[in-house]
Amino acid sequence: MRDWLLWLLFGVGLAVAELVSLDLVLIMLAAGAFAAAGGAALGLPLLFQGLVFAIVSALALVLIRPVARAHLERGAPLATGIAALIGKDALVLEEVGDGSGLVKIAGEQWTARPFQDGQVIEPGATVEVITIQGATALVWRKC
Repeated sequence: MRDWLLWLLFGVGLAVAELVSLDLVLIMLAAGAFAAAGGAALGLPLLFQGLVFAIVSALALVLIRPVARAHLERGAPLATGIAALIGKDALVLEEVGDGSGLVKIAGEQWTARPFQDGQVIEPGATVEVITIQGATALVWRKC
């Protein structure tokens, strides 16, 4: 069997195995195998085909894999539910004091109380949601 075909089959096998591992190592080795298949198709001796495989695989592992992993892992997880409200701005609808209050957060009305005891926030003020306790938003007046 021709050398280039063996390298090609080896590269395809590594690429398929990468689909199971998802670690981006086997696909880098597959790139080396495909490069070696190209070298074999050009008539390089087996020793040089092995060198092409080793060099391309090593370069891919050192240079391409870290960039690819960083690209795949980039981005913060999407906050949902109550966690998505933390840090949002809210509009005070009814005076927020120690006893009670009402704010509008992302289009919904929430009961609220000030994050700092003793603080009173008048209607129309903009506040920041610090945390949610039960069904009550603890808010802080924005300057």
